[in-house]
Amino acid sequence: MELSRLVSVVNRRLCEAALWASAGGLVLMTAVIGWQVWGRYVLNDTPSWSERLSLFLMIWYILLAAAVGVRERLHIGLVFFRNALPPGIARLVDMLVHLLVAAFGLAMIWYGGEMAASTWSHVIPTLGLRVGLSYLPFPVAGALILLFSLEHLVADLRARHRGAERVAP
Repeated sequence: MELSRLVSVVNRRLCEAALWASAGGLVLMTAVIGWQVWGRYVLNDTPSWSERLSLFLMIWYILLAAAVGVRERLHIGLVFFRNALPPGIARLVDMLVHLLVAAFGLAMIWYGGEMAASTWSHVIPTLGLRVGLSYLPFPVAGALILLFSLEHLVADLRARHRGAERVAP
């Protein structure tokens, strides 16, 4: 199997796993918030852990969903300006965007890793979990964003190269 094809298959599976984890986190967070509302208004006893757990889950599912959005090209873009450009310049802008998003993913890995490492010894009292786990989605999602952006960049470069070969005599 060709390397680019293998990378695409691996990235597709990583994307699917991130999407399922994100969806699971959203469902679980909804259940936790439902339990919190039930406890507050019906039992008159709000669970102390529910708000912190829902925030914890929200960080995870939002960042994983953002990585999926990069892979599926669902992230926010100003296509109005891109579509107004000549095709050659538009392709260069696309590649620049992939590089910028990859750099953002790299920054998430670096700084998110630092945040997770520096808070790893602290514990969230109501959950008994390490605070570093709250910051771990940043480097995880950053790594996925980096991988997915580089995959798009390589695919665009290959398409541009194939297009140039077709035009050349």
